[in-house]
Amino acid sequence: MSWLWVSHAGFAQTKKPLNVLFIAVDDLNNRIGCYGDPLVKTPNIDRLAKRGVRFERAYTQFPLCSPSRTSLLTGLRPDSTRVFELVTHFRNVIPNVVTLPQHFKQNGYFTARVGKIFHYGVPSQIGTPGLDDPISWNETVNPKGRDKAEEDKIIKLTPNAGLGNALAYWPAEGTDDEQTDGLVAHETIQLLTKHKDEPFFLAMGFYRPHCPYVAPKKYFDLYPLDKIVLPTEPADDSTDVYRYSYNMTHRPYLWADQPDKKREAIRAYYASITFMDAQLGKVLDALDRLKLTDNTVIVFWSDHGYHLAEHGQWMKQTLYEQATRVPLLIAQPGSRVAGKSSPRTVELLDLYPTLTELCGLPTPGHVMGESLVPLLNQPTRPWNHAAYSQVMRPKDNVVGRSVRTERWRYTEWNGGANGAELYDHQQDPGEFKNLAKLLVHQVTMAELKQLLRQPK
Repeated sequence: MSWLWVSHAGFAQTKKPLNVLFIAVDDLNNRIGCYGDPLVKTPNIDRLAKRGVRFERAYTQFPLCSPSRTSLLTGLRPDSTRVFELVTHFRNVIPNVVTLPQHFKQNGYFTARVGKIFHYGVPSQIGTPGLDDPISWNETVNPKGRDKAEEDKIIKLTPNAGLGNALAYWPAEGTDDEQTDGLVAHETIQLLTKHKDEPFFLAMGFYRPHCPYVAPKKYFDLYPLDKIVLPTEPADDSTDVYRYSYNMTHRPYLWADQPDKKREAIRAYYASITFMDAQLGKVLDALDRLKLTDNTVIVFWSDHGYHLAEHGQWMKQTLYEQATRVPLLIAQPGSRVAGKSSPRTVELLDLYPTLTELCGLPTPGHVMGESLVPLLNQPTRPWNHAAYSQVMRPKDNVVGRSVRTERWRYTEWNGGANGAELYDHQQDPGEFKNLAKLLVHQVTMAELKQLLRQPK
């Protein structure tokens, strides 16, 4: 194929196309150094942030693994993919949709997946393809490490939950390279080395910090229990919201009178983050060593956020900020704004059109997101786009939908019939005071109601 790549980002034209390193992290919230966390150690994520733009207000379309990943990778909102849980494969609903990696493959790129990109269960399906999409890739690798072999050692703080939903951990013996995420980094480096001279779209999917929180013991040692700070919330936090506001996987306000249990779980989550970060560092080092950094777009994202006892919640599947907000970093070669942050409200859905534009490819007509290239050039420029998230409460046939602007979050349960929530992030970033019933905010409510019904 004859390549002619034209820059959309304001740097020199070249005949060599940009590569893409597409880094997914499972269940990672914004407890990261570059997002201002004072305790969690993420030196490699932080150095990646210095190479690109950090998006301060990036949001998932559905705070659950498979619906989120399916939306991002197809460019369609969950109402179009009809994937609302962890079982449905999108090809059974939209068999002919062209996914993001498939589009790159059709345009002459070598496409490969290492680890979890499309959904599969963690840890039950580690080492298998799960709900992968074979036609999206030229090559796939499904690593399986020591963490999978030693599941019998895992300490379960919630003994009645399966490992995929349990607050559970293990400070492992042995080396990083023996763990599944260590193998993810190793296999990714092998592919980078092998395919460095051809255009590639290489997707690397880490498994941690998804539960169970397994990492070598040295990472646990970085976080003494007495250094773990628990969230503080008003005593009446739960009095002005609805039962659907809570994910019932773990009882709301679990361990309310057992702070040591909370610290134990949070420490393990932090240890898993720092372990994953170390594996990322190996891959970034390899990019530099192979002289690929100057010709590779690097995208770092998580499929959704994660509660660590805020609002008495653990894990995901709420429409609060902790579950819907995600880390998102995009580093492009030659950036004139490297190390800057963007305060604008963006969605994971926006990654598909962003990468096609950066790499000079046409964007398929079905794609619903907005290209973030304007923000990669001017991170604080005007931006008139909201972010939309949704969840399901299938037992009661209730749908929750939320719209986030730079100032407001507005949420409806079954169109408002089962409750509504309004939060002012200028005054209440913790989302503790539901303003939806106050007359003084009815004009704002009306505007947000209309906005909630207008996603592209």
